[in-house]
Amino acid sequence: MPRLAVVTSGGDAPGMNAALRAVVRSAAARDWEVFGVRHGYTGLIGGDLQPLGIRDVGGIIEQGGTILGSTRCERLKSGEGLEGALSTLRTRDIAALIVIGGNGSQTGAWELAQRGAPIVGIASTIDNDLYGTDISIGATTAIDVALQAINQLRVTAAAMTRAFLVEVMGRHCGYLALMAGIAGGAEAIVIPEAELDPEALAHELRAGYLRGKSHAIAVIAEGARYPAEALLGYFHEHRERLGFDVRATRLGHVQRGGAPGVFDRMLGTRLAVAAVEAVMERRFGVLVGVRLGEPAVTPLAEVAGKTRPADARLLQLARVMAM
Repeated sequence: MPRLAVVTSGGDAPGMNAALRAVVRSAAARDWEVFGVRHGYTGLIGGDLQPLGIRDVGGIIEQGGTILGSTRCERLKSGEGLEGALSTLRTRDIAALIVIGGNGSQTGAWELAQRGAPIVGIASTIDNDLYGTDISIGATTAIDVALQAINQLRVTAAAMTRAFLVEVMGRHCGYLALMAGIAGGAEAIVIPEAELDPEALAHELRAGYLRGKSHAIAVIAEGARYPAEALLGYFHEHRERLGFDVRATRLGHVQRGGAPGVFDRMLGTRLAVAAVEAVMERRFGVLVGVRLGEPAVTPLAEVAGKTRPADARLLQLARVMAM
């Protein structure tokens, strides 16, 4: 019976467990034995694998995170780490490895694929910044978590006639801030792809007050040049001149922990099944994502080491909707 291994790597994302479940059951239906790699690439280097049967993944589709655990593994960037991972695949007689993860994970997958490892990636990152897919596992649930926080903060902002800064995740890509900001009716959005300095942000917030608004919400991506903490300090220092003060809320990792919504459960399931099909067809060295609503494959060579920016053109839509 051929053996398939599956690893969840990098930052966890809601829907990873749905993908893991679908990998196990889709492979089992084809009479493949499946092993789960514990703790990401660290477990692959150390040979920490466990057999996974169809009952082992029962009841996990609704769970956030990943039952296998995950790490960001610096060792994989070294020759010693890569050889350790390859050695595990060889000694455990693994015929193919499926990697569920984002940019760093798929870059690692490409490094292994270049050394002969039979690998298929699945796009999974709440930042939604992977090339080769329109949407990644976890992104829509993370947006919903941020949106719920924005909705609740707006209640307090209205009651206290205040301006709030809401910082969401996104180290290099402002997708989460952009989508949550538009859906949450934010008065301003700050993302790495289209920076606003503190004075420009103050102008946008003040313009809202002049249009008759009693409160304001600004959504900030954590990777912006001026994240929430820097903006808060600036507004506090210049409060008398600016004429108003702000409060800040940093959502941080709470966005990763939500139970996956229906879209992420379905996306994880569909992409996992497509990944197993790619393994059966021996189409290795590819990332499975979704384009135009359907699963599609992209060579890992076109994905590795790159970050897809958010569509900053949507900021104009946000400004119109904030009037």
